[in-house]
Amino acid sequence: MNRIENLSQALAAAIHRARTAHNPAVPRTTWPWFALAGLVLLADQLSKALIASSLMLAERIPLTSFFNLVHVLNPGAAFSFLADAGGWQRYAFSVLGIAVSVWMAREIRQSKTSRTECFAYAMIIGGALGNVVDRVLRGAVTDFLDFHWQGMHWPAFNFADIAINIGVLLMLLGLWRQSRSAQARDGRPA
Repeated sequence: MNRIENLSQALAAAIHRARTAHNPAVPRTTWPWFALAGLVLLADQLSKALIASSLMLAERIPLTSFFNLVHVLNPGAAFSFLADAGGWQRYAFSVLGIAVSVWMAREIRQSKTSRTECFAYAMIIGGALGNVVDRVLRGAVTDFLDFHWQGMHWPAFNFADIAINIGVLLMLLGLWRQSRSAQARDGRPA
């Protein structure tokens, strides 16, 4: 009986090793995620430096009938939220961006985080830190992508904002998938 128990334990251990070796929910290493965050941060800062060196503040270059390059500074958050709040928002949004980035970096380091979540967190970290760098160095975030239609302009944004939105969408997709999986396990209709 001992041999059968030992054999079943060895088989269970081998199955566990095989599952975790190829399981996308168990990242083998964290450096690619931090490298991705760094690349997002670098691309964001390089693009903002290019805009700042090429365009005067408030200058607009029409590229298509619906898209302009602009050079604007946003002291607030998304959609200029709290832009006229008196300056305290610079520090509050910087602290928030750093705190969220630290929490997400911690999540990436945990082995239970899926690859999709790690990708989402890396995008958000890179974008958040890109905007934090702007707030610390310039007092406001440099925005330069301006989409418009029939005289209505979407608020200008930057590559950091794009990365943050991609990350948030991937997180929401992950939550939706988890919800559907839980419903399927419980036998409820999805």
